[in-house]
Amino acid sequence: MVVVSLVNEQYCMVADGDLRKIEKPKIKNIKHLQLTNIKADSVLEYISRGELPENHVIRNYLSILKGTGEIQGKEGW
Repeated sequence: MVVVSLVNEQYCMVADGDLRKIEKPKIKNIKHLQLTNIKADSVLEYISRGELPENHVIRNYLSILKGTGEIQGKEGW
């Protein structure tokens, strides 16, 4: 999952581009997330321009990240 926006200091919105599309992200309590120091640069470009990234951009980024072995275990948030 990729954090796509912050709601407030306690909640954020996440999407994976597959089951949880960017058009309808899931609201999550930040304390329930496993945070990493990895930035989704391709997704961040869209968000910084004020645009929503397309779902395939998020899926591609997560598949590349999973292939590099940077995410170990279940899911990286």
